[in-house]
Amino acid sequence: MLDAFSRSVVSADAKTAPVGGTDLAGLRSYVSQGNKRLDAVNAITSNASCIVSDAVTGMICENTGLIQAGGNCYPNRRMAACLRDGEIVLRYISYALLAGDASVLDDRCLNGLKETYIALGVPTQSAARAVAIMKASATALIGETNSPASGGKRFRKMETTQGDCSALVAEAGAYFDRVIGAVA
Repeated sequence: MLDAFSRSVVSADAKTAPVGGTDLAGLRSYVSQGNKRLDAVNAITSNASCIVSDAVTGMICENTGLIQAGGNCYPNRRMAACLRDGEIVLRYISYALLAGDASVLDDRCLNGLKETYIALGVPTQSAARAVAIMKASATALIGETNSPASGGKRFRKMETTQGDCSALVAEAGAYFDRVIGAVA
């Protein structure tokens, strides 16, 4: 697993040059956005069970056959496995967001995931759809675009560092897209 600092060192070492130029500028940006990054990860992890359960519920609403006898979310143990997998994916996305690097997501979560799902008979389109719903929820929390109108009684305002979080929203979105691409 690499973080932003390790990646810069590995890159500089491969070029047999000291860390400098664009690598150093990237590290400055990473450090200056540190509190926002921590707030983004906190927003995801504090709401992980809601994000995942809402995503699985949305996926099932779109394809009710999943909870019928013979469906991939029937019986309860399969539903529990689906929720577990969603939380694992979300956890690794939060690790990648914290590190500023997708290598942990690729190495520990996505490597062989599609093949495993195919071998188990998990419909990859449904898994990708659940991740897309998780992406919408998580990026709304990070970008603070969630509102009482869209959240209803479950709306929860996170205490976060003020400022533009669009770069973090885009970064998190890229990690979710990476999962969707790996599964679909």
